[in-house]
Amino acid sequence: MDVLIVGAGSMGTWFGRAVDASVTFADVDPDAAAAAAEAVGGAVGGDVDSLAGDGEGRYDAVCLAVPMGAVERAIEAHADRAERALVDVSGAMAPPLSAMAERAPDRERVSLHPLFAPERAPGSIAVVRDRAGPVTDALLADLEARGNDLVETTAAEHDEAMESVQAAAHAAVLAFALAADPVPEGFETPVYEELRELVEVVTDGTPRVYADVQRTFEGAADVAEAAAALAAADDDEFARRYREAAEKWRDDAADGDRGADDAGDANGGDGA
Repeated sequence: MDVLIVGAGSMGTWFGRAVDASVTFADVDPDAAAAAAEAVGGAVGGDVDSLAGDGEGRYDAVCLAVPMGAVERAIEAHADRAERALVDVSGAMAPPLSAMAERAPDRERVSLHPLFAPERAPGSIAVVRDRAGPVTDALLADLEARGNDLVETTAAEHDEAMESVQAAAHAAVLAFALAADPVPEGFETPVYEELRELVEVVTDGTPRVYADVQRTFEGAADVAEAAAALAAADDDEFARRYREAAEKWRDDAADGDRGADDAGDANGGDGA
């Protein structure tokens, strides 16, 4: 199988390494395409601008591994290069799937969101099979063979979850980083230590990626509103909101335990 990967950053390089295919990289930076090709033993397609609209060079599949804000433009430019399938790993799902359906209604279409940084692979990958088929099935099988867990979902469910999983979580951690100060050794509490470790994780990345998340998904405003409400609350209001937070996450944990019990019952029933 021949796969063109548009976007030779860390995520495109991860995808090229994870699939069993002949991969070609193209990027706005030809040097980045060359580096990714060398890293995974692929070929170099060069500058994406030189590919767009030239009518030459078609592939079994095209994978769009570009930032969220650029994925729809990339689909418009490169969908015709896909003979059989289009895949994206941009991190959002509804916009690219809509663009793929409009531009390539007769081809296989899958949106993927690896829920980990590439250097921490393997891990869980959210998957929406908008139009499944043998090419995308083979690519997904390759990802599973690499030890990844495929989490089947819908675009709406995924994008709504990212408002909490990414936008709100990142905003809360960065807000703590900006509002709090390092303290002398010995003054740390367990909560402070865990937050400090999260700050190190979140700030050891690329600002543009986190900015893309905030621009794409809602959630940060809810964090700001909640923090302002806590800051302004009297004792009774603070206690009410404290209990509200505890109950929300206690209910979530209980739902998870019930799901685990159900799964155990189902497995036990078939003799496994």
